[in-house]
Amino acid sequence: MNRNGHPSAGLPRRAAAICYDLLLFAGLIMVLTLALVLFRGGEAVPPASWWYEALLLAAHCAFFGISWTRGGQTLGARAWKLRVTAMDGRDLTWRLAALRYLSAWLLLLPPGLGFLWACWDPDGLCWHDRLSGTRVVRIP
Repeated sequence: MNRNGHPSAGLPRRAAAICYDLLLFAGLIMVLTLALVLFRGGEAVPPASWWYEALLLAAHCAFFGISWTRGGQTLGARAWKLRVTAMDGRDLTWRLAALRYLSAWLLLLPPGLGFLWACWDPDGLCWHDRLSGTRVVRIP
């Protein structure tokens, strides 16, 4: 439980919300790529274009940053009744959202161990939750 009385989100719910968000983001990539191809006069994006990859990374960062700072929920989190908050229950600031986003990427390096840690953590927190001072809670 956190300070607001909401229980921490378990790993299966988090994984389901992540899968949902990945599907939504795949759709966003398709729309973004279509717009880019139309902007380029029908010309395809060259393979391994650094600027295209940077654009997708910026879109990914914006997708989570905007969702976390405006209500604490992505669409996947909303579907699974999850919310990201600061440890004290407040909404995330842009600073906390950026710290959470960057630490989540870093913690993918040891294959998923940072996420699996929630199974053993007494508060059900992943490593990036601890590093960024945030948590994911279940909401009614």
